[in-house]
Amino acid sequence: MTDSKLVKLDSILKELSSFAVAFSGGVDSSFLLHRAYKVSKSGIIAITVRTPYIPTHEINEAVEFTKTYGIRHKILDIDFPEVIRTNPVERCYLCKKTLFTEVLTFAKENNYKYIVDGTNADDMGDFRPGMRALKEMGIRSPLLESDITKNDIRKFSKEENLDIWDKPAMACLLTRIPYDTQITDGALRMIEQAENFLFEKGFPGTRVRIHGDMARIECIPGYFEKIIHSPDREQIITNLKKIGFRYVSLDLEGYRTGSSNPEKQ
Repeated sequence: MTDSKLVKLDSILKELSSFAVAFSGGVDSSFLLHRAYKVSKSGIIAITVRTPYIPTHEINEAVEFTKTYGIRHKILDIDFPEVIRTNPVERCYLCKKTLFTEVLTFAKENNYKYIVDGTNADDMGDFRPGMRALKEMGIRSPLLESDITKNDIRKFSKEENLDIWDKPAMACLLTRIPYDTQITDGALRMIEQAENFLFEKGFPGTRVRIHGDMARIECIPGYFEKIIHSPDREQIITNLKKIGFRYVSLDLEGYRTGSSNPEKQ
């Protein structure tokens, strides 16, 4: 029996017919893109934005996903928007306005009437000023419109044999930097290198928050004992210091989404 939420999602995608999918390579947009391709085939294209604050491995994974399923894919290279250089509280709003203006321009020039993104029902409960920008710009969110949650997405993805079903949550590197802090390319690369190293050591989904010359590591609870009591501990400290951090700390609260949001600071 087909889930009623999937029925509604397919109905929305069929109604849109020809559209572009804002594709980050994360679980939500990957599931949406795959479903859209099943429904519309040649009527869609995936658009991935590449900026200095999107980890390189995420771009590579987006490229690999579209190649695997034979989906048309366009990468738009966009310079760092100076309007968010100081990482203001409204960063996500300003960023979405800037990036989606480029996406909309590309879509219009190539005769795609709609842009859809992977916002889901769970996103309504978090601090997400970027959603206001999407609404103002007329971006459709079929997962949200179908009341599909993150758990639904993982469940449906697993049923479709998509290997991204258990992929850790993703977020741009700016979320690792405190608000109202000048953003430098050096800081972004330090964060990216540190997280890549932790991923390679077997700690996927771990965040490295930067506070001046200190790295604050947020990991899921199951990783605490491994980091503290294994030989990896000294190796993590040594490598993060080589990257440029002076101090390396492990956050005892662990990883939680939006830990840098204003109401959580």
